[in-house]
Amino acid sequence: MAVPRLTELQLEIMHVLWARGGATVGEVHAALHARRLAQPTIATLLRRMEMKGAITHEKQGRQFVYRARITEQQARRRLVAEVADRLFKDQVPALISYLLAQRKIGAEELAEVKALIEAKEREGRDS
Repeated sequence: MAVPRLTELQLEIMHVLWARGGATVGEVHAALHARRLAQPTIATLLRRMEMKGAITHEKQGRQFVYRARITEQQARRRLVAEVADRLFKDQVPALISYLLAQRKIGAEELAEVKALIEAKEREGRDS
């Protein structure tokens, strides 16, 4: 299944669904209370996300419970790939340099990055 493109607000809704496993319009509305969106707006967003294939719903009593059809990992992969392709086309060192420069990275995280690079190097030698 192709992973649909999601807006920032749609990603916030997805985070609610991923965290809860499923939610009604009212539950999503309550979780996003800081956004000050009307409940009908949330319902419209959920319908649009369902049309995109990002979520699905099932009827429970008188309400719909919405659930994610894509994983957080799939959404993350789609978003990062899109940004990397648009801003760093064929410039992997520039992308990595930018990511490393944007925030403090502790020794443990840096060791993880080094291990990933070493694993990729081994993968290249074994091919």
